[in-house]
Amino acid sequence: MPLAFDDHGVCSGCRVSDQRSTINWDERMTMFRRIVHEYGSDEDYDILIPVSGGKDSYFQVHLATKVLGLKPLLITYHANNFMPEGEQNLQRMRDVFKCDHLILRPDRDMLVKMNRLGFRLQGDMNWHSHCGIFTVPIQIAVRYNIPLILWGEQGYMDLAGMYSYNDFIEFTAKFRLEHAMRGYDWHDFTDEGLERLGKPELKEGLTAKDLKWAQYPGDEDLDDVGVRGIYTSNFVRWDSNSHVKLVMNEYGWTPCKDPLERTYRRFSSLDDMHDIGIHDYLKFIKFGYGRGSDHSCHDIREGALTRDEGIEMVRKYDHVKPRKDLDRWLNYVGMDESEFDQTADTFRDPRVWAIEDGQRVKENIWGNRSAYGPVHLPESLHEKYKNPGRSTGCRNDLGNRCGSAERTLRIA
Repeated sequence: MPLAFDDHGVCSGCRVSDQRSTINWDERMTMFRRIVHEYGSDEDYDILIPVSGGKDSYFQVHLATKVLGLKPLLITYHANNFMPEGEQNLQRMRDVFKCDHLILRPDRDMLVKMNRLGFRLQGDMNWHSHCGIFTVPIQIAVRYNIPLILWGEQGYMDLAGMYSYNDFIEFTAKFRLEHAMRGYDWHDFTDEGLERLGKPELKEGLTAKDLKWAQYPGDEDLDDVGVRGIYTSNFVRWDSNSHVKLVMNEYGWTPCKDPLERTYRRFSSLDDMHDIGIHDYLKFIKFGYGRGSDHSCHDIREGALTRDEGIEMVRKYDHVKPRKDLDRWLNYVGMDESEFDQTADTFRDPRVWAIEDGQRVKENIWGNRSAYGPVHLPESLHEKYKNPGRSTGCRNDLGNRCGSAERTLRIA
């Protein structure tokens, strides 16, 4: 996340979160109504809503149908990773909201190949999910002539304060490519694309025809329809803890029944078990923090946790290697754990991680250094980890500055 700290040691995420208490949300709702009703149609769908079946999806559709009186088309990219509760919630959406709902389920074998490729190429086995979530809805908007797309919160603003609430940020192709997809596009995963990247050893036999779902519409098609994507969080005060209470009470939405390995929350990412499992563990490997930090930051800002309680959640969850999810994924893609560990280690950020006595070591938000397991890199690649934290933007430096700041909401 593109987080920054001001001269008082307070992060951009907290500063932007504080703006919500100064906003006239009644005025924002009036703006919201005006925008969506400009796009209303007597013949076509009023709006397109990308949904995962999660609590925020339910909240968005609740707003669209019950509050704004719209006729939406729901669209889902299905990555084949849903938890049982997530699948149940997804399938119930068309019934509880009386909406048409399209679900794209890509070919399983292709998804397995994309999992392996994403992991080996850039350390993100969920790359295909980021691509699908921010591509398929735009394809459908063009095909069904639906100009307005309603997204939930802008994640980089919500967690890290990349934008202000006064920016009224909207969805762009630039965000999709440079942020959500880390600068890679579908063609990089074809055999031809891997040749161009100098990675022919990673070829999985994928072609352009295999990846039609991943191809973003051209400018002419987008302009013909006038596609525009707005974020609900610019117009309605966004609070996941409130959302989950509403959708459970109103629609029987179901959280995860069993405890999760890498976070205390049971109502997040039910559409993708790997998002809070292997994918989030890879974030910890790369950057030294995980979903325990993310969820604690949200809940501290909302007043649901104290900072001390949040730090304990970070201590308990951020480092955990998710055995259940890892075993499932390794079997899914046909990979052994040693290859996983060796490949994952190549993506660690040397601004965060050091190597000491054959162990991975980093600073912690609670004030000391800890070792987090053995190194899986060959000796020839150890050099860059001998003097960590050279950049002023390093995670361990920011954590310490935040810990001593006058206002200490950001915990990692």
